Amino acid sequence: MSPSGTTVLVVRNEVDPDAEYHEEALLAQFDEPVVVRYPDGDSPSLDGVDAVVLTGSTAGVYEADDHPWMDDEMALVDELVDREIPTLAVCFGHQLVNAALGGTVEHVGTTATLVAVEFADDPLFDGVDPVVPAVHGDAVTEAGDGLDVAVSAEHCEVFGTRHRDAPLWTVQFHPEFTAAHRDRLVADFDWDDGDHQFGNVDATCVYENFLTLAAERSD
Repeated sequence: MSPSGTTVLVVRNEVDPDAEYHEEALLAQFDEPVVVRYPDGDSPSLDGVDAVVLTGSTAGVYEADDHPWMDDEMALVDELVDREIPTLAVCFGHQLVNAALGGTVEHVGTTATLVAVEFADDPLFDGVDPVVPAVHGDAVTEAGDGLDVAVSAEHCEVFGTRHRDAPLWTVQFHPEFTAAHRDRLVADFDWDDGDHQFGNVDATCVYENFLTLAAERSD
């Protein structure tokens, strides 16, 4: 259960055990979440679930032939939209949701830096400074059906989306990454802070805002 009493299901998508630290950082944002791993063949029950979070992954959504669990998770996305269960999808999750709803995802080359963004007027981004940590090699180049752009960046127009009808949000960036992860990101992705200072960046309140929105919907 989260501090607000909201039951959160976290769907883990990482296929590389050495890269699971981003999932661990995300899980740390919630108190006793329900956890499933689609790459292991898990099939979650949505009974009693108030909110769902889809994690990142080093896999690409265009690799579904090698990772057939992606098709199952895309079917889950359709169910989440139909049942209007509050959902937040991060990085790979953002790409998978858009692909599931008919959007396009392409490999565009690695971005590993702090990115200046423009947020739409949405309570998910309340209090979030418009500089966020991004680590990705793929990008959504065309949003899925029913999804509007909610976050944009100079290098990636569809940097986050919001569903027009369902309580579904997606973000390309990693709200869970803070300066505490910098050394690991440098080692794994040649991270460069760019024009900003990581010590001044903290986007974790995206998760707090999401919990608030989910709790309001369940009341």
